[in-house]
Formats: sequence, structure tokens, C-alpha cells
Amino acid sequence: MRVSVIGGGTTTEAEYRNAVKLGSELGSRGHDVVCGGLGGVMEGVAKGMSDTWGRTIGILPSDDPETANPFVDTAIATGLGNARNVLVVLNGEAAIAVNGGPGTLSEIGHALDLGRPVAGMDTHRVDGVEPVETPTEAVDFVESALK
Repeated sequence: MRVSVIGGGTTTEAEYRNAVKLGSELGSRGHDVVCGGLGGVMEGVAKGMSDTWGRTIGILPSDDPETANPFVDTAIATGLGNARNVLVVLNGEAAIAVNGGPGTLSEIGHALDLGRPVAGMDTHRVDGVEPVETPTEAVDFVESALK
């Protein structure tokens, strides 16, 4: 399954570690990740994926694929700025949100509008988002929601 991981471009050390664990959990279960390809949660999840067989696709806001974090396997430059947020969630079968601000909130809205199951760790409280505490719970939720 391809899972969209959405979250803040800047994080605390604890949030970053959690994103790395999420990437490791997703990759070890054979999933691929779609993310925004930059720093923070996006870099953390891609770093976690890098030690697994999973692939990370970064859908970038700029027109330069070189702006992707070093752990992204496939960088897709869009030149769309934040309008690329809908592409991030459109290309996953489910979404996991980790913290984040207004950009993450917009991605949550797009994911719900597209009918994607959404798990949320320390993120916006929105109807339709399943609150979870750990990366394992997040992956368990999206897997069970798609069975």
C-alpha cells in the first residue's frame, strides 16, 4: 500500500524521532510513502524508510528536484507551492498526519474529501481523523481501514 505521511516542515527532536519510527514501521510492513519531500516530519519518515525495502516519493512544492531531503527515493518537482498538498494525499491510499500546522490541516481536509482513512498523531483534532498515540497504532489503523 502507498501511504501519504503529512506533517510539519519543522519539528521538535521528539517529533522527528517519532516520524523516523513511523517510516521504519511503514517500510518494514512493505508500504511505500508519499510525502512533501522536504524537512521535519517529511525528512524523518523518509529517513526511517531508508533502512527498509519501502520507497519514499517526495512531491515537492518547487520546480527543482534537488530541494528534496536526502532520503527521498523519487523526487517529483511540481512548481505548485502549497497547491501540491492535494497531490500528496491523492497519491496515497491512506494518510497519517504527524503534528503540523495549516498545511497539514489542508492535507487532512483533502484526504478526508477524497475518502482516505486518516490517522493522526499529535495533530489537528478533526472529525474523521483517528487519534493514535504511536507509529504502530497509526499503521495498524490505516491497514485495518483498508481491509
